[in-house]
Amino acid sequence: MAVKIRLQRHGKKNFAFFHIVVADSRAPRDGRYIEQLGSYNPNTNPATINLNFERALAWIKVGAEPTLTARRILSYEGVLLRHHLDGGVAKGALTQEVADKKWNDWKAGRDAKIEAKKTGLKNADIEARKAAKAEEAKVNEARAEAIAKKAAELAAAEAAAKAAEATAEEAPAEEAPAAEEA
Repeated sequence: MAVKIRLQRHGKKNFAFFHIVVADSRAPRDGRYIEQLGSYNPNTNPATINLNFERALAWIKVGAEPTLTARRILSYEGVLLRHHLDGGVAKGALTQEVADKKWNDWKAGRDAKIEAKKTGLKNADIEARKAAKAEEAKVNEARAEAIAKKAAELAAAEAAAKAAEATAEEAPAEEAPAAEEA
């Protein structure tokens, strides 16, 4: 019986998430499995991976073959590196202390990369919001200027109309006394 570590699809259309399972290779994709090792959600940025590290390492050690995507996830989580280092310790190529040091260095570097990505995304979001706010303020200022200009034009037109009306009222008043003299 060939045992595979693979993904089992869940979720809805265009919004899938996956369970990482150990299953017989003959079982259907979403069918029966031997053990669930964790979950993988590619919808978040960065992708969320919850994995039972010890159980995944145990299944790799007994010969379970990961699929390509599962292999990438296990590599990203460090299961394959740990398996490789444990193999080196078993062969006597390196000591357990050296293997643990290499593992801890890799883990610290990976965690730093993930944290840098999260802070980069957060800073990019903040900058995008600031730019949008500045653009909105610029548009509002342009609108306010247009409204003020239109209001000034209307006020000037009203003043001109009142002045014309005042001159029109004064002109007939002046013409009436002239008619009495004649």
